[in-house]
Amino acid sequence: MKILYAIQGTGNGHMCRAMEVVPRFMQHARVDILVSGTQADVRLPFTVKHRCTGLGFIFGRTGGIDRWATLRSAARGGFIREVRTLPVERYDLVVTDFEPVSAWAARLRNVPCFGLSHQAAVLKEHAPRPEAVDRTGITILKRYAPARKDFGFHFARYDEATFTPVIRRTVRERPVNDYGHYTVYLPAYPDRSILEVLSKCGGTRWEVFSKHARTTYTYGNVHVSPVRDDHFVRSMANSSGVLCGAGFETPAEALFMGKKLMVIPMFGQYEQQCNAAALRQMGVPVLPYMHTDHLERIEDWLASDDRATVHYPDTTHRSVDEVLSAYCQLVSRPTEAPGTAQGPLLAEL
Repeated sequence: MKILYAIQGTGNGHMCRAMEVVPRFMQHARVDILVSGTQADVRLPFTVKHRCTGLGFIFGRTGGIDRWATLRSAARGGFIREVRTLPVERYDLVVTDFEPVSAWAARLRNVPCFGLSHQAAVLKEHAPRPEAVDRTGITILKRYAPARKDFGFHFARYDEATFTPVIRRTVRERPVNDYGHYTVYLPAYPDRSILEVLSKCGGTRWEVFSKHARTTYTYGNVHVSPVRDDHFVRSMANSSGVLCGAGFETPAEALFMGKKLMVIPMFGQYEQQCNAAALRQMGVPVLPYMHTDHLERIEDWLASDDRATVHYPDTTHRSVDEVLSAYCQLVSRPTEAPGTAQGPLLAEL
């Protein structure tokens, strides 16, 4: 059996999850890796067979996604060309971690494609949603990387096809301490916006990891470093708490380590609004945006010792087994002839 495991490379979380999931698949099949997008700061320990530009989201500097930069990147990258030329017919199964090129290529050529991602869990019936309905955001999550069957990871098991987060071994086995500082990762904000707020929290030491900084520097009580995964994990493990975006992996790792957590969801990213809703249910404080208007809430969080309690056992093998079992059930039934869906799909693309 040959599997194409495709990873969305916009953020670090997909890459971190792949480090644990891919070896499990390799125990059962030959696995090639595809990565699309260029904004991850984590390097994979596997050979990447296919690299694509894809439809990666570009982080802005005002608390959200830079939609114009995202569209320009997609136009330059030739997404449709990548979909047409990716040789998915060489594989028995495509497993997509919210990666669009592989998903649409598999759909175009009628190759089995299963989703295994956090995004797949966000739209499950019982998963928490924000009060405000974002129809565009919902449509993007549904259509971005379509799969025949979806398996997902979330902060809690909201249904049988949802698993608790994959916690990578470097985090799961790392000793946890409290050295008194707070770790910060807010990639959608410029350093100056972060410094303006955190520098006013006198007596608190902050370790900020910035996608915009090229060198390490200190501004009062705030130490800023470029993002390096090993340094970030060490800082988080030794922190009193974590202030970050409402992504998935970083909040999940902070919760696993038993850290105080506060999140700020990105503007224009429905997934993060859903994550914020789930975390709020767990008692995690959520800020709408990074601004001095919310300084009092940040100081209240610093003074509090409230934290969410979670149980995240290693269930990676179960999620992989579920995917492979679903594939075996699929191939045991008659399927459409390859290529029968090409006409409508080309119109969708």
